[in-house]
Amino acid sequence: MSDGTMQNTAQPPAAQEEAVDLAPMPGIIERVGSAPKQVIQLLQAVQAEYRYLPKSALEYICEHTEITPAMVASVSTFYRQFRHRPAGEHTIRVCVGTPCHVKGAPAVVDGFLKALDIEEGGDTDAERRYTVEQVGCLGICTLAPVVQMDDVTYGYVQPADCNRTIAEFEKRQAERKQGGEPPPAGAEEGLPADAAELRIDLGTCVVAEKADQVIGDLRRAARRSHSPVRIKPVCFVGSCLVPPIIEIHRPDKPVVIYHEIDADRVIEVLHRHFPPRNPLTRFVRWADRALEQTISGEEDHLQRRRVDARDPVIAEFIGPQKRLVTEGFGKLDPLSVPEYRELGGFAALESVLGEWTPEQVATEVREAQLRGRGGAGFLTGLKWEIARKVENEKKYVVCNGDEGDPGAFMDRMIFEAFPFRVIEGMILQAYAVGADEGYVYVRAEYPLAVERIRRAIAICREQGLLGPDILGSGFAFDLHVKVGAGAFVCGEESALIESIEGKRGFPRLRPPYPVESGLWGKPTVVNNVETLASVPWILRNGAEAFRAYGNESSAGTKAFALAGKTCRGGLIEVPMGVTIRQIVEDIGGGISGDKQFKGVLIGGPSGGCIPARLADVPIDFQELTKMGAMMGSGGLVVLDEDDCMVDIARYFLGFTQNEACGQCSVGRIGTRRMLDILERLCAGEGKTKDIADLEELSQTVNASSLCQLCKTAPNPVLTTLRYFREEYEAHVAGRCPAGKCVSLSKYVVNDRCNGCTKCVQVCPVDAIPLTPYRKHHIDVEKCTYCDACRQICPVDAIDII
Repeated sequence: MSDGTMQNTAQPPAAQEEAVDLAPMPGIIERVGSAPKQVIQLLQAVQAEYRYLPKSALEYICEHTEITPAMVASVSTFYRQFRHRPAGEHTIRVCVGTPCHVKGAPAVVDGFLKALDIEEGGDTDAERRYTVEQVGCLGICTLAPVVQMDDVTYGYVQPADCNRTIAEFEKRQAERKQGGEPPPAGAEEGLPADAAELRIDLGTCVVAEKADQVIGDLRRAARRSHSPVRIKPVCFVGSCLVPPIIEIHRPDKPVVIYHEIDADRVIEVLHRHFPPRNPLTRFVRWADRALEQTISGEEDHLQRRRVDARDPVIAEFIGPQKRLVTEGFGKLDPLSVPEYRELGGFAALESVLGEWTPEQVATEVREAQLRGRGGAGFLTGLKWEIARKVENEKKYVVCNGDEGDPGAFMDRMIFEAFPFRVIEGMILQAYAVGADEGYVYVRAEYPLAVERIRRAIAICREQGLLGPDILGSGFAFDLHVKVGAGAFVCGEESALIESIEGKRGFPRLRPPYPVESGLWGKPTVVNNVETLASVPWILRNGAEAFRAYGNESSAGTKAFALAGKTCRGGLIEVPMGVTIRQIVEDIGGGISGDKQFKGVLIGGPSGGCIPARLADVPIDFQELTKMGAMMGSGGLVVLDEDDCMVDIARYFLGFTQNEACGQCSVGRIGTRRMLDILERLCAGEGKTKDIADLEELSQTVNASSLCQLCKTAPNPVLTTLRYFREEYEAHVAGRCPAGKCVSLSKYVVNDRCNGCTKCVQVCPVDAIPLTPYRKHHIDVEKCTYCDACRQICPVDAIDII
């Protein structure tokens, strides 16, 4: 059974090189460039062409560019995105991030391997149709477990769904090849400015649930029936748990929200509220018996609620929050400058470039007490003031969008919904520190975020918001996008700088700090996505207004990615100082499935596990540090009674050990030793001495590692030892209280079983023989503990002992 940790796909070259057509290579080099700093982008382009890195293609790069074989070998074996073995025609990426892990992703991996008859240790089927990969995080945590097949995403995938998911994907591929009518433009032409508006969310979470098909059908239906409605794609209208979401806004009428709408129901939604102007269309629709039943109220099978403001499911999710960074959510077309301006967009930039000095900008941000939202919590304005004073004719600013924490998706959603806000923050930052060039670094796992930020930058250039003379002020600044290649360590600012330069993402020794010597040896200011998106609001409303939110030690608001075992999840934004309980219960709706709230994971692999008994402690930088955790970038994963804290610690150490750069021996060897102990405990082979050894190793790794990734790697271990020590002691005694660790537990069928065979039908490994109307039996030798049988059993006839 897969352990759920991400496997490195940067394999050594195959023994026998396959012949490949090198005809595309000149075009790739011409398009991407030939300088050494372009090596990562070149390798990404080559892999996009061939689905792996053929040896002959790498040799061609070295022969026709300035890039050496040593550079190619160094980079291609460091970043997880690259593979040296031939891959299948299609790639199945199974997310094994924290929310997916706790919801059974390891069993989903096994399910796909079994469905494709892939031999143990392999990742590609015999016909080379599919390659199965494990991905650290896809950033779609509210739909966990998540699977991405090429560019198609599927949420809530269970082991029993693997064959069906493959069949659905192949059907979709066949439909694409046949082609279809494109969504028509101009469906809303000639409508008055106050026309009714139908908004549909087109973020990644929603596109995963086929909203792209829904909006196409809506536009077609509106055009054919001449329905008086403007169909508007927006991003982020609410909770990600119930996509696709459609909101209907009509003058002087309550908002009506539909959720979980599929392509088969969109015409009914449209015609219910906007009767077709075409009499023939109205007659045909009225003749439809299903619609007639819907209209007469005999069968209201549409999931709809009328509310004064919002659907109760979504209203409760939104209610307690305060929106600064995500101001205007659910209203904006992400790529519309006029709509962004209507909500105050670029007002701060215009005011600053016309009236403020760079020193005043940095001072205002410092007085707002904005602290870095990427995890370190350093005062942003103070960093800008330091950088401003460094004398150098060339300076850079960098947006750190390498959101590699498993269970975090704040950066992704901000990029997708508010790209202009990030860009405005970067321009203001550049003005404050005296930079004329900047880079936006985005994870390759976020293709929609990459597309949105690239398009937004192009639009800003067209409208004079980027370039040699921004808004006629004489201030020059331009932006470039760099797409990461899959290395969690690149979230550390100096490793990120190395990656932009086209090198391995090795953290640098400090001092000097990046503000003194960063990108290509020049002063460089690196800030997180959320930090930069906060700046326009601060400069538009003032430092005092920002400090009005939060508490004395932590001002403003914080965005969190709420996921895991909660009833409602998604991107939330709350004032600093709210409690864990307020987030889990008031916003998240409590624990799903009538389970007991056990704790939360805050801050990802660098954070910690906080127990439910401390749920009333306020969330801010100081309090989390006191509890042994840290804010991190803002991942918040809710755990219930079925989660094993020793398994959680093992999962995070496995992630960190696999992602560590290996540059320092303490981080490389220390985390490996810690992981060895945790694996023994989960396997039932632990000893009493192991607990003391874990604590000692944790302190050593924390004190002596080179970079923050390994320094903070022991946090999940130390916090679980601090708050859940009894579970470690139980594992030493050969028992897993949560029933999660396979070697210490087994599934058994009790006497309530009525032989309905539902468990047989969902078992992905045929561990339950077919015995209709008789008590079933589970073969523990075959069982992979995917939990599918227990979840589907209608009479609670399956126990874990």
